[in-house]
Amino acid sequence: MGIRQEFGQRCKELRARSGMSQEMLAYRAGLDRSYISGVERGERNISIVNLEKIAFAFNVSMSYLFADERFSATPAYQQKDFTIPFLERFKYSLDSEKKVLSFQVHGLLTAANVEYMSKTLNGFYSAYGKDELSVLVDHREMKASDGEIAVYSPEVAEKAVLFQQELTIYSKKVVALCNSNYMVQQLNHVAKQSGILEKATHLYDQDNIMVWKAFELLEISGNPLVKTIK
Repeated sequence: MGIRQEFGQRCKELRARSGMSQEMLAYRAGLDRSYISGVERGERNISIVNLEKIAFAFNVSMSYLFADERFSATPAYQQKDFTIPFLERFKYSLDSEKKVLSFQVHGLLTAANVEYMSKTLNGFYSAYGKDELSVLVDHREMKASDGEIAVYSPEVAEKAVLFQQELTIYSKKVVALCNSNYMVQQLNHVAKQSGILEKATHLYDQDNIMVWKAFELLEISGNPLVKTIK
């Protein structure tokens, strides 16, 4: 496989696991859909300028476009990804003594799901003062129905920015456990947009290393909700 074909496959994978169509990727990158189609087929010699546009559309750095991390090219965010009700996949816990709010999501999110999380968790963090509450987010099991990981769709990422803008008022520190380096890249972008980046750490590593690093950052020895995955 040549470099153009390899990069085209890479773009197809990133697009598929973020729930974007070629039309959506083209719109976000400011390029024609036919151009994106040609890129994915390995028919285009891409300029540096267009590489930057594609990276921006994926909410990742240009260097990440060429990272070794690979994914399934099966599209995520299909109807079958949401057969299990969200309330069965969303869990949260408040350690009032340590002032740590933790929540986790199994499976994928919709924009409406993020709005629900925001309203639900607002009742906890709004009871605290400015910069008083630490937050632990667990996205390790954000997977589609095919069992493969996925990241935020563009619509979910936009709602996540609004969610974090509320959260940043009360949070002292935010640590997120990610399912991939792709998600780390994406959450860094979301945190930058929301203004919470200086407070946020997004981790991806071996599971036990990642969890204990999160505990260390939050100065806790454990969590009733977040455990290592066996």
